[in-house]
Amino acid sequence: MALSPESNEAFLREVDDEVRRDDLVRFWKRWGIAVGAVVLIGLAAFGAYLFWQHRQGESAGQEGERLQAAYDALSTGQMDKAQPLLAELSKSDRDAYRVLALFSEADILLRRGDTKGAAAKFAAVAGDSGVAQPFRDLALVRQTATEFDTLPPQQVVDRLRPLAVPGNPWLGSAGEMMAVAQMRLGQRGPAGQLFARVAQDEGVPESIRQRAVQMASLLGVDASPAGGRANQDSPAQ
Repeated sequence: MALSPESNEAFLREVDDEVRRDDLVRFWKRWGIAVGAVVLIGLAAFGAYLFWQHRQGESAGQEGERLQAAYDALSTGQMDKAQPLLAELSKSDRDAYRVLALFSEADILLRRGDTKGAAAKFAAVAGDSGVAQPFRDLALVRQTATEFDTLPPQQVVDRLRPLAVPGNPWLGSAGEMMAVAQMRLGQRGPAGQLFARVAQDEGVPESIRQRAVQMASLLGVDASPAGGRANQDSPAQ
């Protein structure tokens, strides 16, 4: 007996449903364990990530407390109490805490007259590619200032040349040291031009600019605004 169109459509739906159920059963028989394993691994990885984030937050908070404790000790002159805290923080995986600790350790060594040890701390920051460039540049300036009296003048010039340019935030300190080194090398002209350049840069601290004006004048270079613009055309050698 022929089926009515409605019955035929219902029959086809039942057959289609059965086929889908059979396909699903075969899929789970073949791949169910693998799918379950992937889901479990994903959940485990997500849980591990959340746990790692929690531990990182806790660790950062603890390091912040240690740094504050070190600064509190330094503010009251207890350097021996601060040093172990700073020594631990100087090995931190977090750049900010590591850099602050190394700078602070260097300052302690400078107070104690250990310029070699302080320079090594600054050099560690200057040579750390994971640290932001402005902090590396500051560390290089402070390292050079610490070693200045023992460095060959040409080494000072070569080291600071990239920083002694207009617009660089460390032009004042780097330019002043580089110009003095040039004077020691007998390069009075380039030294005077560099002093003038420092004097004309409004981003340089006023005390350094005043010294630069006086030094440029002694070297026969005009450090006035007009003279400074002319000197901009003559790069330091």
